[in-house]
Amino acid sequence: MLRIVACVKQVPDTTQVRIDPETNTLIREGVPSIINPFDVHAIEEAVRLKERYGGTATMLCMGPPWATEALQKALSFGADDAILLTDRALAGSDTWATSAALAAAIRKLAEREPVDLVICGKQTIDGDTAQVGPGIATRLGFAQLTYVDKVESVDPEARRIRVRRMLEGAREIVEAPLPALLSVVKEINEPRYASLPDLVRGLRFQVPVWHVTDLDVAADEVGLRGSPTQVRRIFPPPRRGQGEIIAGALEDPDRAAAALVDRLIESGRIGQ
Repeated sequence: MLRIVACVKQVPDTTQVRIDPETNTLIREGVPSIINPFDVHAIEEAVRLKERYGGTATMLCMGPPWATEALQKALSFGADDAILLTDRALAGSDTWATSAALAAAIRKLAEREPVDLVICGKQTIDGDTAQVGPGIATRLGFAQLTYVDKVESVDPEARRIRVRRMLEGAREIVEAPLPALLSVVKEINEPRYASLPDLVRGLRFQVPVWHVTDLDVAADEVGLRGSPTQVRRIFPPPRRGQGEIIAGALEDPDRAAAALVDRLIESGRIGQ
């Protein structure tokens, strides 16, 4: 039997991201939100491991009140329970403060029953840092297994887990003790389609809400006050001239390549 926690984040749809020029933070109001794509695979893997070894899969999300939608969707994939961590005091948390809050929430969950596995997506598409999962593992003292593309085996009695990690041009098999934290890549699984009964269950589920005061974490450890890093400025990269498409590249690539070299020589970017 395994007690599994999957960390889920609701992120803005990347096609409609807007930035507040005063605070340099994401404007979430009025922007469509989705479950972070890597986290969908974390949810699926948590449910698969629960089905394979027995136990429970709990979804944990830190976000605004409307992030309950992401948790209800996660429940429709077969998760057992969900917790939303939301509080104005959490606004502006960087990866350091976010990992502090989520680690405190996992400790609170572990008061009822020890947590064996925490599963996170490799990274989020709004921050792209891949720091929160490792930060949680470090704070909890869990074994840290990143870039996991396959869970080979779990032995709950021996308290061991064996996984395969995706590296550049190679794969690595690693064994570690439980409890452990996995950060998973998209190649680990193919998420399922929710069944109608599970969809209905997810929509009807009343997600419990926790605040900072419910956790063993100081107010100055989270939010902007607890964030040692801050975004000074966000801006699009400057445009550098205009591009040119050379016709016929697919039909005659050699001729197109020669034409490209001629253009570069004419512009003075390369010598003859």
